[in-house]
Amino acid sequence: MEEHQYEQGPTGAILRDLPSPYEAHPCGLLHLPRFLAKIRKHLAGKLPKSYQRNFTRGFDGFLCLHLGIEPQEVIDLVRDGINDKDICDRLEALLPDELETHKWNRKVVQMGMSSMAKEKLEEVKVDMGAADRDDLISFADVIEYDEGRID
Repeated sequence: MEEHQYEQGPTGAILRDLPSPYEAHPCGLLHLPRFLAKIRKHLAGKLPKSYQRNFTRGFDGFLCLHLGIEPQEVIDLVRDGINDKDICDRLEALLPDELETHKWNRKVVQMGMSSMAKEKLEEVKVDMGAADRDDLISFADVIEYDEGRID
């Protein structure tokens, strides 16, 4: 895969067509639509290196950990799904009965706000050329900024 086919930002290729981490799946979980979209790009060989770094790690991995499933299980169900409805049905069968969406969604919104994570968040903002942005207070905000959903 060649990086030059994507818009380049300070940290590598930028995809402007991924769902926001703040977008909820119909089951209520934030970031899940984004993870599914990244899987589709990965399977099609269209996930740039800048996204491969955290693919199945970061929010993807934390989501799977929260749900008690392996990222590969989600990749497999997307790969094996016949259509969107089939993927949704397979996903519903894979997910636990109690999703605890309130716990997960709070984590997504607040990731980067703990005293331990603030240093890493500031480091990422510097790498992006956004060190002066005090409105980027979470990792989800940084993703929003990087992908152009926050000016």
